[in-house]
Amino acid sequence: MTRLSDPLAAVAAGRDPGPFALVRREGADHVDLFTGPVRTADELADLPLPEGAGPHTLALVPFRQVTERGFECVDDGLPLEFLAVKAHRRIPLAELLDDLPDAEVRTRDAGFDIADDEYAAIVERVLADEIGRGEGANFVIHRTMLATVQGDPLAAALAALRRLLLRERGAYWTFLVHTGTRILVGASPERHVSVADGLVEMNPISGTFRHRGETVDRSALLRFLQDPKEVEELYMVLDEELKMMAVVAEHGGQVVGPYLKEMAHLAHTEYLLAGRCSRDVRDVLRETMFAPTVTGSPMENACRVIARHERTGRRYYAGVLALLGRDEQGRQTLDAPILIRTAEISPEGALRVPVGATLVRHSTTAGEVAETHAKAAGVLAALGLGPDAPRSATEPAVRYADDPEVRAALAARNAPLARFWLEQREPGAIALRGLAGRRALIVDGEDTFTGMLAHQLGALGLAVTRRDWPDPGPLDGYDLVVVGPGPGDPRDTTAPKMAALRALLTELLASGRPTLAVCLGHQLLAGLLGLPLHRRDAPYQGLPRDVPVFGTTRRVGFYASFTALADADRVAGPYGPVEVSRDPADGAVHALRGAGFAGVQFHPESVLSQDGTRVLADLLGHLLDRPALSAHGAADRG
Repeated sequence: MTRLSDPLAAVAAGRDPGPFALVRREGADHVDLFTGPVRTADELADLPLPEGAGPHTLALVPFRQVTERGFECVDDGLPLEFLAVKAHRRIPLAELLDDLPDAEVRTRDAGFDIADDEYAAIVERVLADEIGRGEGANFVIHRTMLATVQGDPLAAALAALRRLLLRERGAYWTFLVHTGTRILVGASPERHVSVADGLVEMNPISGTFRHRGETVDRSALLRFLQDPKEVEELYMVLDEELKMMAVVAEHGGQVVGPYLKEMAHLAHTEYLLAGRCSRDVRDVLRETMFAPTVTGSPMENACRVIARHERTGRRYYAGVLALLGRDEQGRQTLDAPILIRTAEISPEGALRVPVGATLVRHSTTAGEVAETHAKAAGVLAALGLGPDAPRSATEPAVRYADDPEVRAALAARNAPLARFWLEQREPGAIALRGLAGRRALIVDGEDTFTGMLAHQLGALGLAVTRRDWPDPGPLDGYDLVVVGPGPGDPRDTTAPKMAALRALLTELLASGRPTLAVCLGHQLLAGLLGLPLHRRDAPYQGLPRDVPVFGTTRRVGFYASFTALADADRVAGPYGPVEVSRDPADGAVHALRGAGFAGVQFHPESVLSQDGTRVLADLLGHLLDRPALSAHGAADRG
């Protein structure tokens, strides 16, 4: 027992070990041991980051911290705690496994706080009342497995950590954090955000393939990789995390992947996003609270939807662990996994394992209930509440990520996506002639797709300012005003946002200032032009389509539950004639334009819009009387 680190020796001797954390990062042959006092902070900006190389702060960021961004939540009052790292040691993995207790974890009174049938009813309500009414594209609703640990909770957590280290695979972090007031133990598959050497990375994971038994059904895996629901689910969270990257990275994020993440009980699909960043890492963490894979999109309204449908606070579920420090050159570093597949244990032995399912327009109640069970399986097995994965799952003879057909199926997912986000571009590489010095104002309707739109317009040559809808500020000095997307019913004349955006559009139309309206902005513009607005029978949330746009078929992505309707390709409006591009089957208006204004129902900035950049270039040509593209400016799609 001479190899025992001080905290483990204290536990073995029945003494209080004090606060500590054990962290194994993906693929590492060692485990990091951090020790130091636990303190609290009010905001992320208050987390200490002193000079000197090494890890300095390990923060336990609860979901309620999202209130820093002004977002809603069921506030459970959980504090923002952090371990002020005073000592850091690396322990070889084999040695730590020898020292961790090899014991069965015993629990009693296990059960979900929300029964299967009740959770299914919540799923139905979210699909009908939220996605169906235009409140967003996808939402994550959680439930929690509750139980009581028998015996010493910390010893049980250490035994669970040992089983996770041995029996789980593919985790980004496998960890145990002991603060004295709580224990977190888990194996999170997903990096939320990291910063190293000026590179910020995010890792959206979505789509869940559940497997049983010792051999993965290869044909079932290939069907999963081609399943429209699973494909679209990943596309939607990719779009949402690109929005975050648009805020924290100077030139937005570049998309790499997709990849297959194989774990002991299930597999996921994932992308990697990367971009250069010079922000303080605490600011990066704040601006990315929290991942759409555990909340939904658009983010701000997803928090409202979660608060409406979840009856309890989330505590640490969907929050992050965040290790902040500095490298040898003194540059700030950040590594933050999402707190999923994680158990929280109180000093009295109360056990909580929260899990959630991503609800999209294709969701079924049975499928989402089953997904919550599958996602909990790994942690529950480590806590004695479920079967371990078979040895072949944790030490596979075959990595399906290396299978040629699996690789081909993954690569095929990128074929319909916008090259703008898949390829590295130098600033100004696709700039339009004559736009140098021209300024655009984007008014955000509570959907940070506007951040991606700002990068696209910037790449085309405009200088872009972005402001929120309650205070768009003066319009003088801008050559173009973009009224952006956002959630909600455009027919609701009493909603403050709809009234404010309508008033802004009325002012813009009356003045003749060049105006581009996107999604919600387009719907409100169409209404002012006299076109009726209609709620779709089936929402167009995360849906790519080939549609006519002013005489040319374009591949574009929709996130909408409402549409304007027209029965002709040209209509007379109060601000002059309007040219309309519409669906020949139902009259849904995909785009419109007139003297000094244009609107599109789809999102040209979305990763789903293969032709998005070309559409924007054409619209700028119409609105600002510029040639379509410069000679070096990418006649490529999207």
